Amino acid sequence: MRKEIVIPDIDKINERVTHSKEKALRISIFEGSAASVAEGAGGSYITPFALVLNASNFHIGLLSAFSGLLAPIAQFYGSNLMERYSRKRIVIAFVLLQALMWLPIAALSYFLWKGIFVSYLPYALIVFYTILAIFGGIAHPPWFSWMGDLVPENERGRYFGRRNRITGIVSLVAFLSVGYFIDIFKTKGLVLLGFAIIFALSFTFRIFSFGLFHKQYCPKFKLEKGYYFSLWQFLRRYDNFGKFAVFQFAFNFAVMIASPFFAVYLLKDLGFNYLTFTIVSVSSSMFYLIFVPLAGKFSDKYGNRELLYVGSFLFVLTPLLIIFFKTPLTIILIPYLVSGLGNAAFTIATNNFTYDAVNAQHRGLCVAYTNILAGIGVFLGSLLGGYIASLDFGVKSAIVPVFIAAAFFRLLMVLVFVPGIKEVRKVQRSPHFSLSLVHPFKMINADVGWFKNFFRG
Repeated sequence: MRKEIVIPDIDKINERVTHSKEKALRISIFEGSAASVAEGAGGSYITPFALVLNASNFHIGLLSAFSGLLAPIAQFYGSNLMERYSRKRIVIAFVLLQALMWLPIAALSYFLWKGIFVSYLPYALIVFYTILAIFGGIAHPPWFSWMGDLVPENERGRYFGRRNRITGIVSLVAFLSVGYFIDIFKTKGLVLLGFAIIFALSFTFRIFSFGLFHKQYCPKFKLEKGYYFSLWQFLRRYDNFGKFAVFQFAFNFAVMIASPFFAVYLLKDLGFNYLTFTIVSVSSSMFYLIFVPLAGKFSDKYGNRELLYVGSFLFVLTPLLIIFFKTPLTIILIPYLVSGLGNAAFTIATNNFTYDAVNAQHRGLCVAYTNILAGIGVFLGSLLGGYIASLDFGVKSAIVPVFIAAAFFRLLMVLVFVPGIKEVRKVQRSPHFSLSLVHPFKMINADVGWFKNFFRG
């Protein structure tokens, strides 16, 4: 008897795949929310915890430097793992390892309480947090590639704007709650117990994130032969995305001169308590949440280069503004509003530019190389910031010279690198975002038009 040939129904297969992708994107929002609790509860309080462990400004610089350098280098390893293992398997394994690292960090509170190895505890925190960051770095390229295959090209700005807003709100609530919680424990003389509890919560929610990854659909993916090129080949080619990657190195170097020291400035120099520090710090995230959906819409409509400009220039202003505004309310309404808007524009622009400029085969590798360069910038910038903070300039605050240096380098890197980066997609033309020291009033008039389009977008 002749065997009947069954022809698969392509439409039904496509419908099932589309449904699986849509479900995966919904799960991703829940997973991102759980990860945001871990970051909002634990990651955001690493610097305050370091201060409790009697870390110096130099220790704070090292904390940012090593985690910022080694995590991106680990991404190269994560990209290479995609040759042998599925993206989902890699992400699941290293998210679990990352979750487990919160436990030894929590244990440092016990050692300080008992007076064990007290002088070595800041270094132990640096090591444990760096390992945690390395595990996260390994998971990032396969996750980034995975998400790129789930989100339709013309909806990336809108989807990531929505996802970032939801996960940001969750992180914000976690951050505020923890600040209130820590402040109560501090007034009762139990600050070490408070930190141990919040790091245990970070472990719990990262485990929940790990479980959600198991339920998320991952499209089949195989790296084609010949996909690989070395970091040197990537830099030597110096194409449009290569220029963007080098800019990431330069700008992260400039940003990280000051970024590790904002918490130190608020807690030590301005004398904020934990609750005030939390409210002030979280205000930037609130403004980010307000602006990120608008940034996503603007990205879809007008492209990412203009967003890169506005985000970069607003980052230039932030360290200067915080020098002149010292009360919680003025810091919230001026420097941190500027920071939140800049972060929204910069985050959406860099994320979506990468998806636009790099094909699926090279996405994991290019993300790894870009973040390695950015990580080197973070490492060098954090070390330079720590070194400047350790010098005696004869001023009341050792952090103020750090902020001035950071603003100078941020502006320099924008002016040198961003003009060479070109928009990838065909997008609508937007009003020109300008910087003119010769005609400042013309510049303001032109940029007001840019912001009107930003908000309408």
